[in-house]
Amino acid sequence: MIRIGVVEDDEAYRTTLLDHLARYDAEHGVQLHVRTFGDGAELVDGYRPDFDILFLDVEMAQMDGLEAARRVREVDTDVIIVFVTNMGQYAIKGYEVDALSYLLKPVPYFAFAQELGRSLARLQKRETRGVVISVNNTLVRLDPAEIVYVESVKHRITVHALDREYAFSGTLKALEEELDGLGFYRSNNCYLVNLRHVTRVDQSTSVMVNGDELQVSRPRKKGFLEALADHIGRPS
Repeated sequence: MIRIGVVEDDEAYRTTLLDHLARYDAEHGVQLHVRTFGDGAELVDGYRPDFDILFLDVEMAQMDGLEAARRVREVDTDVIIVFVTNMGQYAIKGYEVDALSYLLKPVPYFAFAQELGRSLARLQKRETRGVVISVNNTLVRLDPAEIVYVESVKHRITVHALDREYAFSGTLKALEEELDGLGFYRSNNCYLVNLRHVTRVDQSTSVMVNGDELQVSRPRKKGFLEALADHIGRPS
């Protein structure tokens, strides 16, 4: 089941997109669960990171699509965003919020089907749907590739991502289990390290891509170095 959100304040355009989705479903046998929103403000109000794809209108009365996308990205780094607009200049701004692409109105079915196909292909290539954590009673979905390392201090977990940090109560063991098989290694009792973001190892310290230096405990050092070597040696 592919979960899709359609955010469009014009009823006629919204109906067109829904018709395109129904046709694509019928032609390709893809199960689509679709929710509609009449404005960007409606989407971000109580947003939960459970969508796979968002078709997001740019020009809307209460909250435009670019601002809505920025709000979504604060809690969901994983969802695929496709802008729908009648002005091509918004495409460049879409890169600021990691939009996959954009569609120009009026949207013909052929162009829509191509874009939806690209989005579905991108979903299939992913290793995971993302890690969902609860921060201040808000669910946040993270792409594991964006996590540099996870730190645990007295049952306080801090996820150090590439562009921000998320802190919440929990256990390192729970996250270790959720990230199992995705290139993470427990370097000591306090750190769960994303091996793809290790730049070098100095003595008993792993230096991360953000410059942080994390201690590798003596009992775990051999296993850590072996895991790192195996990760580096894998074909990309």
